[in-house]
Amino acid sequence: MSDSTCPICHRPTDAKFRPFCSRHCADVDLGRWFSGTYRVPSFRQDNEEEQDEYRDGEG
Repeated sequence: MSDSTCPICHRPTDAKFRPFCSRHCADVDLGRWFSGTYRVPSFRQDNEEEQDEYRDGEG
């Protein structure tokens, strides 16, 4: 068995919910993504122009 621990509560992981220990911890992680707690940084300077194209229905 692996020595991996859940990134949320640090208990041993369960293969069914890997890398988490339970459905609860998986849901906590998903909620953090949805709420914006976790973010992937963007260093692109042209994001504004690209977003305007999508708002106009182009792209």
